[in-house]
Amino acid sequence: MNAAKNITHSFSHLFFPHSCAGCGNDLISEGQLLCIKCTSELPLTGFELHQDNPIEKNFWGKLKIEHGTSLLYFSKDSVLQNLLHQFKYKGKKEIGFYFGKMMGNAILKSGRFENIDALIPLPLFPSKEKKRGYNQAMILCEGMSETLHLPILKNAVIRTTATETQTKKSRIERWQNIDGKFEVKDFPSLQNKHLLLVDDVITTGATLEACIMELLGAENLKVSIATLACTLG
Repeated sequence: MNAAKNITHSFSHLFFPHSCAGCGNDLISEGQLLCIKCTSELPLTGFELHQDNPIEKNFWGKLKIEHGTSLLYFSKDSVLQNLLHQFKYKGKKEIGFYFGKMMGNAILKSGRFENIDALIPLPLFPSKEKKRGYNQAMILCEGMSETLHLPILKNAVIRTTATETQTKKSRIERWQNIDGKFEVKDFPSLQNKHLLLVDDVITTGATLEACIMELLGAENLKVSIATLACTLG
């Protein structure tokens, strides 16, 4: 029985190879996303385990967040950059879902992100989301929700204006590009909640900061942050 199953799997793998999303190696099992080599090269931060980590420090003196974390360090020409490019621009939503589950597991095991009521994906402007086909932060939330068993508040905050890319902008230019571009439609529904705001990559944190400032208009609201990757260290 096992021999027949192995033969069937071998033929299936021959005609429908399961390639590693990171390096293209096809020597992985069905259901796996990354090979052992690429998995071992993922630069985990461990921030979720530590109070006053670089993500949390980034917001000191600006606004109050409860907790903050980022799963991975981002660097150019890395396996992670390749995976993020596929996720954001090539329609590979399964990569985001996979990393969302990783984020959820890390947060769950840390024991620091307690009493979270719901997840909020950082919104995209509607035309940008339509062009891409999805909001990458929403896909991450879906993976996290499967692990954390938390609801996702997809429309709790919206983006009201399309913004230019933040790449190569200074912090002041990022603020000028972002400030005032978010809007909460129903503040009473967010009162007395602890929300986890989710995004893919944090650089200066200006975009998240602007969104959090809008969210904090709700009475007695607490906000924590989780991103897939960061350039902070």
